[in-house]
Amino acid sequence: MPLKFDSCTFRYRRRSRPVLSNLDLDFSSGHTVLLGPNGAGKSTLLALGANAVIPTSGSVRYKELNPAERRDAAAYRSKVSWLPQRSNFLPGMTCREHVAYVGWLKGLKESDAWRAAAVAIERVGLTENMNIKVKALSGGQQQRIAIAQAIAHSAELLLLDEPTVGLDPHQRRRFLDLISSLRGSAHVIVSTHDIGDLDNMFDEVVVLEAGRTRFRGSVDAFAQHAAIDSAPERRLESAYASLLEATE
Repeated sequence: MPLKFDSCTFRYRRRSRPVLSNLDLDFSSGHTVLLGPNGAGKSTLLALGANAVIPTSGSVRYKELNPAERRDAAAYRSKVSWLPQRSNFLPGMTCREHVAYVGWLKGLKESDAWRAAAVAIERVGLTENMNIKVKALSGGQQQRIAIAQAIAHSAELLLLDEPTVGLDPHQRRRFLDLISSLRGSAHVIVSTHDIGDLDNMFDEVVVLEAGRTRFRGSVDAFAQHAAIDSAPERRLESAYASLLEATE
């Protein structure tokens, strides 16, 4: 159980309704798809996992590390990488400079970060744009640079929030192949709205609804929730719809 949430509650304002309420959830090793409708709490969950926000109550741990403890904070952030839904880029920096800078922030030496940036950019298929300023890229290319930032420092756990937004079908396929290539070297949690992202390289499905876990299990177990008369190519979509309809 590499990432674990214990009785985790989070609200953005003191008197606001909690986005997550007393959530107990431990993710399995391997690759997980995190599903849920808008407002389910997926982005908040990943932000908590990245220690970008702090739980109102409860705790988040990666293995034995608790980022709330000062002695664990740096090690936690070096082992966990986060791709938020909207990436912000610093003006005036090239792709390689930007990826290297993030690697340096995550603890790599400057020379190691510079080399790692080139490798990460190659893995997302943008070697020819390495020395171009990020702001000059298309939206899809910027998203690929954001993915390169997430993988540059060889984190043990990748938290990727809607990583295929803005990618065309070819780029999406390349991303899924990249995720597959990380098997055995990193745990991956991918948040998405796209049932098509339930590719065969994922081990587990977690469905979040209204800040609570609606389903957690294998892709095969998830598919068992599909309607009996659903077409084979629509079984996963049907299973997702059935799970959400059961809460209404």
